[in-house]
Amino acid sequence: MPQLLHVDSSLGTESVSRRLSAYFAEEWRDKHPGAGYVYRDVAAQPIPHITEPVHQALTYPDAEQRQSPQERELTEAITREVLDASVIVLGVPMHNFTIPSTLKAWLDRLVHPAHMATPSPLGGKKVVAVLSRGGSYAPGTPREAFDYQQTYLKAILEAIGLGEDLTFVTAELTMANVAPQMAQFKPLAEASQANAYETLEKLAQ
Repeated sequence: MPQLLHVDSSLGTESVSRRLSAYFAEEWRDKHPGAGYVYRDVAAQPIPHITEPVHQALTYPDAEQRQSPQERELTEAITREVLDASVIVLGVPMHNFTIPSTLKAWLDRLVHPAHMATPSPLGGKKVVAVLSRGGSYAPGTPREAFDYQQTYLKAILEAIGLGEDLTFVTAELTMANVAPQMAQFKPLAEASQANAYETLEKLAQ
């Protein structure tokens, strides 16, 4: 049975990335009745940053007992959710040119040698990364080189086998509606979000 893993990382409950990831999840579930669904909100329920015992356990199998049972259970739960999923949707706002630290903490539980093998046990999944940015970092824009959001996610997801079927859907200029100095970009922001919704609807087929 197909299963969707839905991960949100925005601090705002009404954020653009949350609305878009929720839209994909609703469309996908509507088109796959009876399919499984798991939701994890790493902003509302933050995952602790990995400690030295957790890092050692992830890196060296013989160090497994160095971490606490609670730490081991959390890592196993996160890993199981990814392994069981056939489709993963990530809601990812840009924080200071990159991804939220809460999402980084989630990824840190997945990035270790066993998952970086070829082929990776995490491979074979469809991944939709829904990105939102207050400004524009598109190719040819002045801040193109400041994009450590998509570039980081692409690199790290590919490293653990989640880049085989990876699609980025981006809504840019989300601050245009609240920042007076960006008012001129409102039409571009609206077009960007409309395109994101249209793309997500197609991807949910």
